[in-house]
Amino acid sequence: MDQVSISLPQFRQLLNAAGYDEVLERSWAPDTVLDTHSHPFDVSVLMVAGELTLAIGAEAPRVLRAGDTFHLGAGVPHAERYGPQGARFWVARRNVPAP
Repeated sequence: MDQVSISLPQFRQLLNAAGYDEVLERSWAPDTVLDTHSHPFDVSVLMVAGELTLAIGAEAPRVLRAGDTFHLGAGVPHAERYGPQGARFWVARRNVPAP
């Protein structure tokens, strides 16, 4: 089983130093599906528990579990499907200034 090797405060410190201005802990209920969407901010995510199947554009979907990470730029279309136990992850957001 994969494990998370850092704490939330350590994750927050690392991502704040990398220019991310917001760090949240998110939880999703079992079998939640989010159809294709995008965000107006960059994200960097560390999975803490559960399972997420992430589909980015035309790429093959990736299954992510505790200890896995992913990054998405603002405006990147993606879809999310959470596993039978749901999921918990830490997400850092870098809000992109309006032009």
